[in-house]
Parts: sequence; structure tokens; C-alpha cells
Amino acid sequence: MCWPSSREVWGPDLSDVQDTIVEIALTIASFEPVSMLARPEEIGPIRSMLKGIEIVGAPVDDLWARDTLPNFLVRHRANAVFELAAGHARFNGWGGKQISKGDRQLAGLVAKRLGISLFDSGLVGEGGAVEVDGAGTVLASESCWVNPNRNPGKTRQQIEQALLSMLGAKRTVWVDGLAGRDITDGHIDTLARFVDPTTIIIDKPVVTDPSDPWVGVAARTSAQIWATRAASGERYRVVEISQPQTTRGTNDDFLATYMNYYVCNGGVIAPKFGDRMADEKARKVLKGLFPDRDVVLIDIDPLAAGGGGIHCATQQQPALKQSNLKR
Repeated sequence: MCWPSSREVWGPDLSDVQDTIVEIALTIASFEPVSMLARPEEIGPIRSMLKGIEIVGAPVDDLWARDTLPNFLVRHRANAVFELAAGHARFNGWGGKQISKGDRQLAGLVAKRLGISLFDSGLVGEGGAVEVDGAGTVLASESCWVNPNRNPGKTRQQIEQALLSMLGAKRTVWVDGLAGRDITDGHIDTLARFVDPTTIIIDKPVVTDPSDPWVGVAARTSAQIWATRAASGERYRVVEISQPQTTRGTNDDFLATYMNYYVCNGGVIAPKFGDRMADEKARKVLKGLFPDRDVVLIDIDPLAAGGGGIHCATQQQPALKQSNLKR
């Protein structure tokens, strides 16, 4: 995770955002180890709030670890030896929309600290713009990658080949996405997520107005996934998760979706929005999809008001024995 400290980005909401990051970090830490990247001058002041969490000095601009940290990979070697590695798409502030001088350095710094190889894809993009099934399939929004604010002059085929190479994957399922309506240009982790290689969960807007662009993109995403088959040849099982009818947040950027959950060892950490019926329905849907994990819902309104969620603020690292890591 990454510690937010920029008033240039968050203004008067910074302290509320920091409190939310603390709650997310401590909730995840009850299931698995957490490391927090923070500016060196912030480490002392935040240590007492993040007890039991490793804090690492780094030139952090903002909290969106999913987009700025590397995509971790596991490489198989001879004699059943596994190595940790990382794939990297260069971050440019979602197409130059936000400061990113420090965040552009984080993937390389993390890889160096862990002593692992970092494979540069040659692409500009973010971790929230890809979703993987763990079995060779990548799900991605065309609006993020085939976009002149990230990869000018590159065709979708060229981008796809680079993504597959970066992630060690075999095939890509593309959805349209939606450019220009939010800072991410329609990240896939707010539209559709893999549960397993044959199950995809899709966000369902609460509004039904056909003129609403998010209603349209949700319908197209659903149709494109229904029309696609899994690598096994069978049709995907598609599960919808409905947005809440009411939320405490009212600004246009408020991300009122349960899709942006984080799956950890033994748990699923997801948002709640104060709509009791919708919150409980979302919890039941997630529990049905992840029956062996505890589903924990927490209030992340300050983060949602900034257009993001729990998945956006985290990046998972596979657990490997230290002796198997290349040094």
C-alpha cells in the first residue's frame, strides 16, 4: 500500500483519506502481512497508527498502489523452484491528469528492494487496467490502453502482445471501457473482475437511464463478456453485483461500486456505503463467490469520493519462501 500525504491532490480531505487508509491496512493486516510505502518524513508520525505494519521510505505522490506498484509474477524454474518477479507498465498519472514524478519511481524501487527482476513492457498504463484469472487470461478495457494519452501510435494488437508478454499470459478478453469520464478512463477493476477462470463478476449500475454513459458501458461490458468463452471453451458464468441505491457520498466522482474489493489470505475486504439492504446483498454475493473466506465490509467513503476503492489502494504480492527468491 502507499501512504497519501499530498494536499495538492486531496486538499482538506487528506486527513479523512489517511484515516481510511489506516482502516484498510489494519483490516488486511488481520489476515496477512502489509507493507506501507511512505515519504521518509512521514514514517515517524504514522508509525503509531500502523502498528504491526512494515513502513518503507519511498517518494510516494498518492495512495493508488494498484496503479503505481509492479504487477507481481511467479516464475517457474527447474526442480520445482519458484522465483518472484514483476511486470511493469510505466505510470504517467492516468494520461497526465495528476502529478506522478514520485509514483513513477515506485515499481522500480520495490523490485530493487525485493531483489527481483522487473520486466518493462514498453507500455504506459496501470495495474487497475488489467484483471487476470491466474490461468493465462487477461481482462482489459480498451479505453485505458488503446488511448493516445498512454500509448500513442500503438495498435491494440501491439498493446495486447506487450501485455501478454509482461504478465506471462496467453490470451486477452477486451471490453470497450469508457474514456474521458473518470481519471482512469474506465479501469477494468470497476467494471468486471475474475472470481476464477470461468466466473466473472460484473458491476450493475443502480440507475437505468439509457443516456447515462456508465449505464451504457455496463451493458456493453456485460454483452461482450457473455459473447466470450473461457479458455476451456465453456461460457463464462456471469454474476452481477448491484450498486447501492443510496450512498453517503454525493459528488460526481464518488465510486459507488462493490466491485473494488480486495481478496487476501482468508478474507475479502469490500466497501459498504450505508445502504443496509444493498450492503448486505453485496456481502452475500461475495460470500457465495468466496465461501472459504471471511467477507469484511468497511466504510471507505473518503476514498470513494476520490474515485477509487480498496482494490485501487492495494497490490498483492505472492508469498514465496525466501530461499526461492533470486538475489
